[in-house]
Amino acid sequence: MGGAVDSALLPGDGGLGDRVPFLARLEAEDASALRGLGRPIAFAARSPLMQQHEPSTHVLLILTGWTKVTVAGAGGYHALLALRGPGDIVGESAGVTGRPRSATVTALEPVQAVAIDQHGFHAFLAHHPRVALTLLGLSADRIRAADQRQLEFASLGVRERLATLLLDLSRTHGRRTDDGVEITVPLTKQELAGAVGASREMVQRQLRELRDRGVVSTGRRALVIVRPDVLHRIGRPRP
Repeated sequence: MGGAVDSALLPGDGGLGDRVPFLARLEAEDASALRGLGRPIAFAARSPLMQQHEPSTHVLLILTGWTKVTVAGAGGYHALLALRGPGDIVGESAGVTGRPRSATVTALEPVQAVAIDQHGFHAFLAHHPRVALTLLGLSADRIRAADQRQLEFASLGVRERLATLLLDLSRTHGRRTDDGVEITVPLTKQELAGAVGASREMVQRQLRELRDRGVVSTGRRALVIVRPDVLHRIGRPRP
């Protein structure tokens, strides 16, 4: 009944962040040595791993579980910037520069991670230039993905942005079921709103319309894409 989704059946190359996590980019010996620098740490679902504006003392390697990266704006609005999961590194920018955290990272489900002290991380990068270059490449990919997403969303309305986001989530976090493609990462309507730059009420209205048309089905804990072809026509209309 379950299983990974065939990305060829679910168009979309945008989405939340880069596709290849940090540890998967490293040579096996480098990844093992880096993990060995830190101490294991666990986070409960919905608990913060890092807080925006706090001093940076360490970086985290995520081993299991998914997190969201958000930035607080004016009036209490929170923009959802990215999802980070197994193999990803978070806090690396502040960890390298020593500046305060630029974003908040929150567990969407139970997370197992490795915390690496900032000084130990610096020393490791100094003695492992391959890893330092890989980290630089990861940062460039993340910036490029964010710029691409911003450019794509700039020309779309909320309806189109939501359709595009749902397609991307189904591609990267989708599981085939008898009912359709279930989004496996647990995002609330508020978090979906933060990802498309809209209010919760607007996203709820758009989801209701999609549900009434039979394009998606929603439950308390599940969002299932029933008609990805319709989302594709909405989110990426032909010129």
